[in-house]
Amino acid sequence: MVTNVDTTKPEIALSDPTHDLSVDDLVERARALARSGRRTVLGITGAPGAGKSTVCAALVDALGDQVALVGMDGFHLADEELVRLGRRERKGAPDTFDVAGYVALLRRLRRQTEPVVYAPRFDRGLEAAIAGAVPVHLHTPLVITEGNYLLLDDLGWQAVRPCLDEAWFLDVPPDVRSERLEARRRSFGDTPDDARVWVANVDTANGLVVEATRARADLVARLTPAPTPPKEL
Repeated sequence: MVTNVDTTKPEIALSDPTHDLSVDDLVERARALARSGRRTVLGITGAPGAGKSTVCAALVDALGDQVALVGMDGFHLADEELVRLGRRERKGAPDTFDVAGYVALLRRLRRQTEPVVYAPRFDRGLEAAIAGAVPVHLHTPLVITEGNYLLLDDLGWQAVRPCLDEAWFLDVPPDVRSERLEARRRSFGDTPDDARVWVANVDTANGLVVEATRARADLVARLTPAPTPPKEL
């Protein structure tokens, strides 16, 4: 099994896209993408609880103004719309997002013709998106977008993959993900029982959908060691 990547060459052979990598390895790979000489859009995906936010935070911290982070979660439909559609109890499922809006933003970012493009940010405390919260400046070389459904091939999500120059899938054992997700729900005020029910009925189902998309990634990263999630996880 390959344990290192050549950071001077972003490409990895698709014949075996799974690698044991540390967060530091991913930082160096992202640094190489930022030095490619053109705007690069990197997608980071994985099942709920895989550590996407933790990895992205490490990349942003390391690369500074060379990178902008745009989350898929900024395109959650508002709770009142989910209630109208009868989907509030499945918030986070593939059909609870403004996929077309997300794709439109990614296409603007790829065109790289505007002085600044503003993206929304999802506030976990409010459980709502805040518009215009993330500025992406014209000369920012690397744009990272993260979320569960970047590699999904239906419900409109199939338009996302062509917008990504490279896609990484984070591979974390299901028991680790479940533990993180239950802790997240408890941090939102759920009782332990309610947290387990939500994870079993919503997050686990969504995770199975996401796991089925891993073959469409350029890189499947088994993190060694698995990153410690931020407090909200």
